[in-house]
Amino acid sequence: MTKVSLISLGCAKNLVDSEIMIGHLHAAGMTVVPEADQADVVIVNTCSFIDSSKEESIGHILEVHQDRGMKKRRKNQKLIVAGCMSQRFSKDLKSELHDEVDAFIGLDQVTKVAPIIREILAKDRGEDDAPPVFIEGRSTYIPDYDTPRFRLTPRHFAYIKIAEGCNHPCTFCIIPQIRGRHRSRTVESVVAEARQLVREGVKEINLISQDTTFFGMDTWDQRPNPRTPVDSSRGTALTTLLRQLNAIEGDFWIRLLYTHPAHWSDELIRTIAECPKVARYIDIPLQHISDHMLGLMQRETSSAYIRDLMQRIRAGIPGIAIRTTFIVGFPGETEADVDELCEFIRETKFERLGVFRYSQEEGTRAAKMDAQIPKKTKEARWHRVMKLQKEIAAQVSAGFAGRTIKVLVEEPGVARGEADAPDIDGRVYLPITVPVGEFAQVRITGHEAYDLLALPAGQAPATRKVAKQAQ
Repeated sequence: MTKVSLISLGCAKNLVDSEIMIGHLHAAGMTVVPEADQADVVIVNTCSFIDSSKEESIGHILEVHQDRGMKKRRKNQKLIVAGCMSQRFSKDLKSELHDEVDAFIGLDQVTKVAPIIREILAKDRGEDDAPPVFIEGRSTYIPDYDTPRFRLTPRHFAYIKIAEGCNHPCTFCIIPQIRGRHRSRTVESVVAEARQLVREGVKEINLISQDTTFFGMDTWDQRPNPRTPVDSSRGTALTTLLRQLNAIEGDFWIRLLYTHPAHWSDELIRTIAECPKVARYIDIPLQHISDHMLGLMQRETSSAYIRDLMQRIRAGIPGIAIRTTFIVGFPGETEADVDELCEFIRETKFERLGVFRYSQEEGTRAAKMDAQIPKKTKEARWHRVMKLQKEIAAQVSAGFAGRTIKVLVEEPGVARGEADAPDIDGRVYLPITVPVGEFAQVRITGHEAYDLLALPAGQAPATRKVAKQAQ
């Protein structure tokens, strides 16, 4: 029986791809093992969103090849590179990693991984032969609810990928070139998958895609310019989806991640407010507030539009926690732009905020722009914005003192509140007696940095995790 080990890198969307690959491996009768050195085939599912992701991916590939730096892997063991980096750089990588890699597969091969493994195991590649590349053009695959899948998340939460690809022209981003144009699943398939997850005991469903708020618009959009903000009063497939998910019986959260600001509407705000199972939390990457920078980034929104949207969301969804991300050090950014950004952050008081230092990505229009910002300046701006946000986060956390909130227990002594998404936000530390994988009502007694405490006075957390606010 063929033994396969899979290393999954990158974001939650990549994790879903890994889960689908493992599901198909199990369906084909192959065994998935955690130890790479015990496997006949090792798959590294890579990320290449920014340069550091590519470097991490290559590091893992070389580590597998060298068997964690101690010795070269077994002669008959095969190494497959999958995922975004493979999709993006396969032509270059097949020469750069000629000796290390036995095959490259892309995003559309996640359901074909078993026959590809059989093919490469059946052949001995000559020393001068390049590793085969199974990628065929731009990605068009979109998963459905009935595809074999083996979840890699804890039992109590899961991700559902509701769409794939992206239509936006952001000048800093390579994702549309890697994952193709936006393509949505049907509402029915997402609801069917969610029902099954709830039956399995899942307490939190995280809806993900490159652009969650564009869900379904690729099938009905008739606007003259589809990149302009949507009609504020119009319902969308996403509002239909949220209402149908909210109607599923059971006690669970629905969390909305990766929402582009251009596609928010008053109907979406109303829907979230009227659906109690939809978490009072939104993830809405804004990237900047200066019109100068939004124009250079081609974000399809204006400063005035964003400010108005934040006010409408706050007013329409009482108790909402807003997470956003910004980029500092983008080509052409001035100190005045950073001043405006800091003032906006100070005014808006985001509950959750992350900051990226701009990365000059090969193949993007921003990489060719003049006025690239020196690394030292990027670093100084990053520290300035994060210092401000740390002060705001402390104020937000202090506001929870004395309140009783609902939390989902992740592990003994560690939970997440409604305002905290998996892996990227803060934690709630509580007594280790609260059952793992269940909801609990806890009283907040204090806070530390980005985390909340629900512990008796003077008791320290039994487990500590570092929140990823700054990343």
